[in-house]
Amino acid sequence: MTQDIHAVPPSDTAAPFGAHEPMGFIARSIGWTRGLTSRWAHVRLASALRKVAMRQLGPAPVDTVTLGAKMRLFPHNNLCDKRILFTPQLFDVVERQWLGKAVEAANAAGKGFAFVDIGANVGAYSLFVAALAGPGAHILAVEPQPDIFARLIANIGFNSFGSIMAVDCAVADKPGELTLFLDPRNKGESSVRLLRSSATMAVKVPAVTLLQLLTDKGYTHVDAMKLDVEGAEDLILEPFLHTAPESLWPKLIVIEDSANRWQVDLCKLLAESGYRELAHTRLNLVYVRG
Repeated sequence: MTQDIHAVPPSDTAAPFGAHEPMGFIARSIGWTRGLTSRWAHVRLASALRKVAMRQLGPAPVDTVTLGAKMRLFPHNNLCDKRILFTPQLFDVVERQWLGKAVEAANAAGKGFAFVDIGANVGAYSLFVAALAGPGAHILAVEPQPDIFARLIANIGFNSFGSIMAVDCAVADKPGELTLFLDPRNKGESSVRLLRSSATMAVKVPAVTLLQLLTDKGYTHVDAMKLDVEGAEDLILEPFLHTAPESLWPKLIVIEDSANRWQVDLCKLLAESGYRELAHTRLNLVYVRG
């Protein structure tokens, strides 16, 4: 069975929102970088400003509103935090556009949007969807890494959406306990497959299958799903598509493009399962069924 955590987060996440409000040059840098576009010169400028701000910030967290939600971010050791702190306007733009369209369609039909975020990290996708979809949404944010899970539940608690359930487990091809590999230099990066980093650490975490997870949490359908598990996406989706009823197959899938690490041709499997590719971005693939 999966475990829902309701414990008080560690001290670095427990302070009230606003306790780590950016000041001075750091605040100005965030404002400047958020005003830039995807043009090459703007991206280079944003990178330069971010480096200077990061040197001043050090390991301190930053409280900010980004992607429509309040978040406490730790950019010194999480690449996702760094991206959504300084340049949220450039964060997975195409992926968020397709999710936004799916939310609009569900809202227009008068039904709550069902979203499953596997590898939720600190909640960027889950909170973005929650801000769009409203209180009727049903969002499952799954994150196995203990430190990142604490940051995830803190970020959920800073907001009053009331539509996100956080679960601290891994999703894999079979239930039980497995080894999760972590990169301490980028704490949002974790996988049940060995990472490329020479600084890899390992922890034991509980695991469930995707079908078990959705069944345990009472899902009868999934409007959209995001999978970002550093090369283990095939371990999750292959058994699910072979065993789960089609009523549980997500209509929209945003999946990290880790084709060079998958042990099966996941793109072919998705096509055979009735999915078609909507977009192939620098980091992700977007599929729709039907």
